[in-house]
Amino acid sequence: MKKIGFIGLGNMGRPMAGNLLKANYEVAVYDILPEAMKPLTEVGGIACNNAREVISGADVVISMLPASQQVESLYLGDEGIMPTIDPSSLVIDCSTISPAISRKVAGAAQARGIAMLDAPVSGGVGGAVAGSLTFIVGGQETDLDKARSILESMGSNIFHAGAAGAGQVAKICNNMLLSVLMSGTAEALQLGVNNGLDAKVLSEIMRKSSGANWALEVYNPYPGVMENVPAANNYDGGFLVDLMIKDLGLAMESALATESSIPLGALARNLYRLHGSKGAGDKDFSSIQTLFTDK
Repeated sequence: MKKIGFIGLGNMGRPMAGNLLKANYEVAVYDILPEAMKPLTEVGGIACNNAREVISGADVVISMLPASQQVESLYLGDEGIMPTIDPSSLVIDCSTISPAISRKVAGAAQARGIAMLDAPVSGGVGGAVAGSLTFIVGGQETDLDKARSILESMGSNIFHAGAAGAGQVAKICNNMLLSVLMSGTAEALQLGVNNGLDAKVLSEIMRKSSGANWALEVYNPYPGVMENVPAANNYDGGFLVDLMIKDLGLAMESALATESSIPLGALARNLYRLHGSKGAGDKDFSSIQTLFTDK
């Protein structure tokens, strides 16, 4: 049985680590918030006092952190773990971060002979809980082959995007499109409601027409249209507005670095930043609906 060291137990990391335990892996866990480890220790997880302790004896190291700064600090900071990772270990970073930072960390791993993958995820908290995440992987295909059974314990779709950093690029592109689709869906729904239409009826019409998209199909942003989505729970849970703003910032950085034109991505970022400035940063990103609802 492989021993896995899992670092970062937020809304996504905690259920991901839980699914590894359900798959009968030995899992050592660490988070800067000790209370985040408790639900996992109650089902067999091994709580650790720091990141270096969690990787001790680990065959696989997995990190799931909020942003580039935390990932760079974890691996390459003054107290970073890269120098103490066993070269025989496989490292998988599931955070969504800057492709440049991802490549920098992967380069440091390569210099020590350590196999490393960037494997950001799509599917949200619901997918993390259900074990149905999509993993978008950058790195050597041979290393992905070694990681596949572990990733399959947490997700149902695994894509090899290319070399180191490619997983991050693909994830950024996906989330930029998602932000455009969600904000456009919210805008269209509000236009219909303001003109006397029922949001549920309009959603069904668009879902079966040329406006069909993921937001309409499985994550409707208008309250009362769909059950078991954040819109049915005051927009609590799910993928936070602050994280969408972060990802759209990464898209802007990547666009500038490659002289790419992303006018809709830039507009979506402005909309989400405006929404976040109104106190919605800790709400699900589908709460962009309220930006159009509020008068």
